Amino acid sequence: MNTKVNIAGVTFKNPVMTASGTFGSGMEYGEFVDLNRLGAVVTKGVANVPWAGNPTPRVAESYGGMLNAIGLQNPGVDVLIERDLPFLKEYDTNVIVNVCGKTIEDYLEVVERLADEAVDMLEINVSCPNVKEGAIAFGQRANSLYEITSRIKEKARQPIIMKLSPNVTDITEMAKAAEAAGADALSMINTITGMKIDVHRRKFVLANKTGGLSGPAVKPVAVRMVYQAAHAVKIPIIGMGGIATAEDAIEFLLAGATAVAVGAMNFVNPYATIEVIDGMEAYMNQHGIEDIAELIGAVEE
Repeated sequence: MNTKVNIAGVTFKNPVMTASGTFGSGMEYGEFVDLNRLGAVVTKGVANVPWAGNPTPRVAESYGGMLNAIGLQNPGVDVLIERDLPFLKEYDTNVIVNVCGKTIEDYLEVVERLADEAVDMLEINVSCPNVKEGAIAFGQRANSLYEITSRIKEKARQPIIMKLSPNVTDITEMAKAAEAAGADALSMINTITGMKIDVHRRKFVLANKTGGLSGPAVKPVAVRMVYQAAHAVKIPIIGMGGIATAEDAIEFLLAGATAVAVGAMNFVNPYATIEVIDGMEAYMNQHGIEDIAELIGAVEE
């Protein structure tokens, strides 16, 4: 049985990875998860300088998921290089670093710092507010997405994955813009903007008022967007959004994703990634599937 997949020349032992921001750099999960079994570890977003993130409270439960307004709190790229990458080097898994920034120059600084590090791919989070675009995320305007993708592609030594925002009218327009600018792959979806109000206090539950909705509640939207993007572009897609079981992951593959990332479920069940891997293998055995590639985009029209 072959569970290997290839994305932009990088081979993954299986198509299951962690979603950025839900797994740290793997240190916190080491006693629960054998990192050697994962297709890849995707780090929490890293910026050129430390970010404090948003004021608290910044996490809230919701039906079928959670809202978060962490604000990409991170210690900066120097700590990633000195602490996290040496830790991940000890494991037989691919390392994907999620990169965030407020301006294109911020992103480029991180990309250049990582050029000679032991990093297999870069995932570019374009859902951060772009202060020069009037607080509209890079990932919400096709021309902004094209510009940042092309600029990063010029500098990056590693293949780049553009992480698309679902908070757009037409996801295929964004997918096409990223592909046209040279993106090697897409990851989708990021969180959906939501809000929660405490009816007894008549106050917003999150200090930021809005937050990103993730978890099983967003899965049908994510599957639909992956399917649409897979039919609009030729580059590989890493699907994510509400994956809790192997069946969820397989649904994304059938919709056209080459790989998947488990996110919010890591908070609920730290063994989630391993259970998804085991469940995929059981599914392949049950259905007589020799190569996982047989499932990619295999939904019957």
